[in-house]
Amino acid sequence: MPIFPEVFLLLWAILIFVVDFFLKEEKRKNLGYLSLLGILITIILLFFSAQGEMFGKAYSYDSLSLFFKLVFLLSAFLAISVSIDFVAKFRAFKGEFFGLILFSTVGMMLLSSARELIFLYVSLELVTIPLYVLAAYLKPDRKSAEAGLKYMLLGAISSAILLYGISLIYGITGTTFLLGIKTRLMVDYLQIGPIGPGLFLSFIFFIAGFGFKLALVPFHMWAPDVYEGAPTPITAFLSVGSKAAGLVAFLRVFFESFSVYNPDWVTIVAVLAALSMIIGNIIALLQTNIKRMLAYSSIAQVGYILVGLVAISERGVSSVAFYTLAYLFANLGAFVVAIAFELQTGSSEIKDYSGLSRTSPTLSFLMMIFLLSLVGIPPLAGFVGKYFLFAAAIEKNLIWLVVIAVLTSVISLYYYVDVIREMYFNKKEGGEKIFLPFGIKLALLICIIGVILVGLFPNPFLNLASQAALVFKY
Repeated sequence: MPIFPEVFLLLWAILIFVVDFFLKEEKRKNLGYLSLLGILITIILLFFSAQGEMFGKAYSYDSLSLFFKLVFLLSAFLAISVSIDFVAKFRAFKGEFFGLILFSTVGMMLLSSARELIFLYVSLELVTIPLYVLAAYLKPDRKSAEAGLKYMLLGAISSAILLYGISLIYGITGTTFLLGIKTRLMVDYLQIGPIGPGLFLSFIFFIAGFGFKLALVPFHMWAPDVYEGAPTPITAFLSVGSKAAGLVAFLRVFFESFSVYNPDWVTIVAVLAALSMIIGNIIALLQTNIKRMLAYSSIAQVGYILVGLVAISERGVSSVAFYTLAYLFANLGAFVVAIAFELQTGSSEIKDYSGLSRTSPTLSFLMMIFLLSLVGIPPLAGFVGKYFLFAAAIEKNLIWLVVIAVLTSVISLYYYVDVIREMYFNKKEGGEKIFLPFGIKLALLICIIGVILVGLFPNPFLNLASQAALVFKY
């Protein structure tokens, strides 16, 4: 049964809630390890489940959904792994913390397989509602409460906008199935010709709805405050899992249903990509808090990903999938270091990283590798990912967008290197060695292997991404 991995993980998340009732407080950390076991079993089930369609073709398990499901499960595994010791420090800690991450992951998996708009919308809500709770998890902390409230309010607005888009497209085409919408729009295009105002408005609503999930400029205002206020492992999960979910939903809807009107929406997305790269990188320069810096950096990273997307080609989609994987390892790796540092020092200010290379040389070295990968320095994963993204755009003569991407990458070098400079060239008296719990060591090991392996031996991962891209017709 194609949907069996999602069903299994959903039941495993419920099991986490049930077991939580019977565990003493000092043993709740074990729920984290139980959650990791559930994710590993789900990954195995993914490879043994037959690909196919269900619910009248509203759900489809294909190579695209397989690729992104692996990304979601891996990001959930890393987020839970680093959470085990992090959340145990706080009085608000309950076992449902891990269960909510699993619920959100189930939503992401369903979203990647959605080929019907109502199914897609419900899956998207299953992704975001647990994240609202998790963002406000540290209730006594004012910033955390503000993060949860802000995320929920703006998330509700973006969901309403998306629903407007869905209702408009249903009114125009008479169906909510992606394939049916595509067929109807092709007929309309042949009979009527250019895009009408109603259809154009629905494109705007869809771009705005998904743009919020991706923290795309100008729908990014929630990201810095939510990233800063949420527990850091949840920030890490948001920065990768949530963005990948928005990205796969965007691919499904626009590449499958709206392909006949590509020129009309591609220009809008290309402009938003350029704005995200410019504004994200420039504001990141001004940040003194590493979580806010990574928040603005992630806004810029979405811009880079969209450079490949607007190429509208098999190479473009495969480069988007490949870069998402490279970004997962590098960005989560940087967050894992930040979590380890915050766990011991209670600080996420960049100036407090001063002299870290002397007290914790391994940790500072890993942080340097992750940041350089985010910049795109060879031979790391980020460099290979950006190379494929830019190559896809150049192939389609999007030279102006690639020039902006290259120039903004140079800007990003400044604020990433600023952290490296603090660690290696500034001295600080009285620093102490950062203790690394097992969960954090495991996450760091996975991330550094990923960054180096994807960078030095990209072909197996690129082949997997190319298989995912074959789902669409160009």
